[in-house]
Amino acid sequence: MKENQKAPEFKGVTQTKKEISIADFKGKKLILYFYPKDNTAGCTAEACNLAENYETLKQNGYEVVGVSPDSVESHEKFAKKHNLPFPLIADTEKEILNAYGVWGEKKMYGRTYMGVKRTTFIIDENGNIERIIEKVKTKDHTNQILNN
Repeated sequence: MKENQKAPEFKGVTQTKKEISIADFKGKKLILYFYPKDNTAGCTAEACNLAENYETLKQNGYEVVGVSPDSVESHEKFAKKHNLPFPLIADTEKEILNAYGVWGEKKMYGRTYMGVKRTTFIIDENGNIERIIEKVKTKDHTNQILNN
């Protein structure tokens, strides 16, 4: 994925069992963020930072959608526990993750494994990728988005 290119189409089911797609955000700016796993330290910090600043993001014209390979049930518990006001897509088949190029080989503690590369895509009103944030600051992600 590169900035200024058309964002890949996506369709998925959220924690409320509602189907959403990129078409639902036409004419709006979208923060599409990919994260590895519900209820882990970094992912919780990132989600809570976005939730705490959700009104500010909306005032700046943004919608927020999170995506991970966790199940709808996992997302439902995660969203309830942390009062997340935005949809989380359960991409258990990794179709969206692969389309955006964020599923791949990772290394931690000398071990190599497949996983989600934490990445945020800022998509403009016309469905183009405006910006890609690969070095996500989980505890300060809103500032990273708003103050590029």
